[in-house]
Amino acid sequence: MLKVTGLDALTKRLNTLADNAKKLDGTHSVALNELLTPAFVAKHTRFANADELFDGSGFDIKTTEDFKAIPDDKWDEYIRSVSSFPDWASMQAEAGKAWVTKQLGL
Repeated sequence: MLKVTGLDALTKRLNTLADNAKKLDGTHSVALNELLTPAFVAKHTRFANADELFDGSGFDIKTTEDFKAIPDDKWDEYIRSVSSFPDWASMQAEAGKAWVTKQLGL
């Protein structure tokens, strides 16, 4: 007779994953500071966290409006110069993937 062990733990893990996936169904708004975690920023830039990334830009960013006022091409150029990404959209997309992975519990 073949004895299989660990199926209870696997079933529990799969159920947790399914529950977490259900929570992610639909559209979500995620704050930038949740996407650009210190671990993500440190891995993909020369900065330790998002505050340092924004402070190092040379732009005066104190409000959301300040950030929105930065020309996209200038911000993309900055992101390209300090990160492993070709532009801001690519950086956000990768941060989004990391956020989803964390939410799933993977």
